[in-house]
Amino acid sequence: MVDFKTYFELLSLYSDYAMVCDSAEWEKWPDFFVEEGTYRLQPRENFEQGLPLCLLALESQAMIKDRVYGVKETLYHDPYYQRHIVGTPRILSLEDNANRIHSEANYTVIRTKFDGDSTILSVGFYRDQIVRTSGGLKFQSRLCVYDSEMIANSIIYPI
Repeated sequence: MVDFKTYFELLSLYSDYAMVCDSAEWEKWPDFFVEEGTYRLQPRENFEQGLPLCLLALESQAMIKDRVYGVKETLYHDPYYQRHIVGTPRILSLEDNANRIHSEANYTVIRTKFDGDSTILSVGFYRDQIVRTSGGLKFQSRLCVYDSEMIANSIIYPI
């Protein structure tokens, strides 16, 4: 059983993460991860079959920072807004007196091109390992499992 303070911190982590991604404050995105933190984007079919192939696999905070540089400075793409709708996180397990949390939550990301309609970009769930640090809760790993093999164009921004 998790105490209210810890659960509120978990809710804040999820909502703050979504808000940073939705407001395009990319330089803040790596701060949600510990130094050895990982971020992976994997199709559901591969996840369910235990296959390791991911669309995107960032193996450290340094790689996450490099992705931010790419998004801001080197990737050429048709810019768009995105909006995360994240379900209430469900705690799968707690370790070390709630200093390590395994949790998951459903998500939907809606993409709006500057001159177009809003469309669903990705739907799936997060499977997270979260640790308590001196700076609060941070992701040790964030696995984004998306439901559809079909991805419109490409994924530029974090899900």
